[in-house]
Amino acid sequence: MKLLSLTAVALGEKIKAGEVTAEEAVQASLDAVLAKEEHVHSFVTIDREGALKRAREVQKKIEEGVFLSPLAGVPVAIKDNLCTQGMLTTCSSKILNNFVPTYTAEAVRNLEKAGAVIIGKTNMDEFAMGSTTETSAYGVTRNPWNTEYVPGGSSGGSCAAVAAEEVPYALGSDTGGSIRQPCAFCGVTGIKPTYGTVSRYGLIAYGSSLDQVGPVAKDVTDCAVILETITSHDKKDSTSIKRKDTDFAAALVDDVKGMKIGIPRDYLGEGLDIEVEEAVLTAAKKLEEKGAIVEEFDLSLVEYAIPAYYVIAAAEASSNLERFDGVKYGYRAKEYEGLHSMYKKSRSEGFGAEVKRRIMLGSFVLSSGYYDAYYLKALRTKALIKQAFDRAFAKYDIILGPAAPTTAPRLGESLSDPLKMYLGDIYTVSVNLAGLPGISLPCGLDKKGLPIGLQMIGDCFQEKKIIRAAYTYEQTRTYQRSPLAEQ
Repeated sequence: MKLLSLTAVALGEKIKAGEVTAEEAVQASLDAVLAKEEHVHSFVTIDREGALKRAREVQKKIEEGVFLSPLAGVPVAIKDNLCTQGMLTTCSSKILNNFVPTYTAEAVRNLEKAGAVIIGKTNMDEFAMGSTTETSAYGVTRNPWNTEYVPGGSSGGSCAAVAAEEVPYALGSDTGGSIRQPCAFCGVTGIKPTYGTVSRYGLIAYGSSLDQVGPVAKDVTDCAVILETITSHDKKDSTSIKRKDTDFAAALVDDVKGMKIGIPRDYLGEGLDIEVEEAVLTAAKKLEEKGAIVEEFDLSLVEYAIPAYYVIAAAEASSNLERFDGVKYGYRAKEYEGLHSMYKKSRSEGFGAEVKRRIMLGSFVLSSGYYDAYYLKALRTKALIKQAFDRAFAKYDIILGPAAPTTAPRLGESLSDPLKMYLGDIYTVSVNLAGLPGISLPCGLDKKGLPIGLQMIGDCFQEKKIIRAAYTYEQTRTYQRSPLAEQ
């Protein structure tokens, strides 16, 4: 069996048992990247020399008994909006084309402390703004199941890299579904944890009240182990929460007897592809057969999630992206007359169309005269959505539904209609607005051979419930490898 056909945990076990070295695992990953990148373009930066050097150091510490983590020596890819000291971090934007951070994101540091080996940074929608990984300044990423289709976004590079078996696992970030939706499109598994569980220190901000770092891997076991590794209380992040129940791997139990699962009728309405609906309801039936109690219910307010999300996210983005002005770091226009001209030209030339669209939308909703009409109303709607979920979780352990209304669209289809792209996030954005944990995992293929994603949502700090339910469902079907992974 090829090393990269193994899950991250299985590969870690082989390294620990001395059956394979960390250097061999990293070399296999680098070879896979070399062979597949022309087809998929998952990466923006590859650190070949640094990864091999680090692998040799890690191997020595594994042999000395210093690194005991299940992930020690296993290669990993990092989304390009997580800072890595000494390694280019661009947010897939021209405006940060030369930015090399002097520090490392806390989530990445936690992986390094466990002995992980970073092989590079993955492509993404510019500043995480997009649902297809087509807004990157460095070219589009393609879906390993069919390279004529998108991998989803904004963590499309991370999900495609795992699906193509270039790396066993990766880190992504999720602002409105940016881990769960591309996982659904690429046939892999990803978790968006409860807001505040994983430190945002070193994550280049898009929407600060919504962003959360999470794992992307082949199965639920990997995701639970990775999440356990990257979770920590961090004084450098004011939104970081001190939690004691972070032994997520303990929830890997094949048992849902008595678990109450709710399926919102609102998620099964207009716009949902019939094949996606059938796959999700079949998955629900399998959980019912294993002893879960499954019911349909009315969640309400679902239609308001998209407008509320885009008003809040755009407002926060316009504020967060003010710092990119060509003065201290990043891209600066070559020709300008005076300071204001430099600001305008640097930002005009440095930002792509989608980022400019969201900055302008955010500036508009925060402007005098519109603040009350749009931004405050969106915040009130956010509070109402959270209350709707609170009512649901008073009755159900988890909420089950699709991760996306369709399977992956063709390249170029979504960019021509931004509103259609925004509506593709309908099942994921509410989770971020309410700060809830969610997991996406594959539950079948459509007639075009593209993966369908199942989403499970839990109440705040109830990651263990969604991990248990997802793990139980996973036992009913085998992991299907993408055509690119088979090569």
